[in-house]
Amino acid sequence: MENVYEKLRMRLDDLAIGFPETESKVEIRILKRLFTEDEAELFSKLSPLLEKPEDVAKKLGLDPSETSDRMEKMAKKGLLFRHRKDDGARYCAVPYVIGIYEFQLGTMNKELAADMDDYIDSAFGKSMQASKTPMLRSIPINREIVANWPVAPYEDAMQIIESQKTIAIAPCICRTMTKHIDKGCDKPVEACFLFGSHAHYYVENKMGRYISVEEAKEILRKNEEAGLVMQPFNSKKVGGMCSCCGDCCGMLRALKMQPVPSAAVQSNYYSVVDEDDCTGCETCLDRCQMEAITIVDEKAEINLDRCIGCGLCVTTCPTDALKLVKKPESEQYVPPESGAETYMRIAMERGKNPLL
Repeated sequence: MENVYEKLRMRLDDLAIGFPETESKVEIRILKRLFTEDEAELFSKLSPLLEKPEDVAKKLGLDPSETSDRMEKMAKKGLLFRHRKDDGARYCAVPYVIGIYEFQLGTMNKELAADMDDYIDSAFGKSMQASKTPMLRSIPINREIVANWPVAPYEDAMQIIESQKTIAIAPCICRTMTKHIDKGCDKPVEACFLFGSHAHYYVENKMGRYISVEEAKEILRKNEEAGLVMQPFNSKKVGGMCSCCGDCCGMLRALKMQPVPSAAVQSNYYSVVDEDDCTGCETCLDRCQMEAITIVDEKAEINLDRCIGCGLCVTTCPTDALKLVKKPESEQYVPPESGAETYMRIAMERGKNPLL
């Protein structure tokens, strides 16, 4: 009989950016820490599309009441996503990222953190950057720092916040993880914004708290001041937005490994320097999470292969020598309409079909 955890690994590898195997089998250790054998068996049979427990039970020949209890328990453990409607809860299988990994805020400990960190370095980091469609996008905090307008609403972090009806804030799972293994940085931990049904899921699972639009905007400003990159989910309809650093964030860590991060992140902007105004003060060096800036002859110089267009260097330049510029229309990236479309695109680019 096929090992249930290897079966689960293969199922997760079908979803979005995958779940590759390693020689050390650290990925299996992670799964054993998170799933019981029964949970692993059930997950491997579930769809990434939301389903009622009674429909799952009918399809799999299981008891409806028992299936409902099991799926709710798994949702509370961060192993399934839950979406409540008037006629009851629906559940679906989620990828390792974005999904199961992020949902482990309440279960993270030193042992799990060590395995997850090892997995990023040994295999998963490469998997995160293996598809043309990125999972997250780097965007400016607001349109005012872009030299040439217009800027689409989904390209403006502040406008994304302003357009939401329901917002929750949660600790960053990456900085939470690295603190358990004495790594990481001292940047703000309360850094992940969740919207709509994702906000409800986080609050119901006691991983986050509801906040107002004004509080969200204030947190966003403080995170940008601290040098965090604004990265919403790569879709026009955004379910969440991270405030990321290059030390802890798995996405940015993986991006830094790329020879040309600017291409992998699908950013629509890049920074330019006005040499006449630049004093070589080096403020921008610490702000850049991609190590794209060097000082040459007392002037800032930007490596456009590494610039991801986040604008962190622009907002704190004391002489306004830096600005963000939009790429030509022929190079503009338009994100998928929804998160489901993003997940599907990524899986198909990897030669997978998560619906089978």
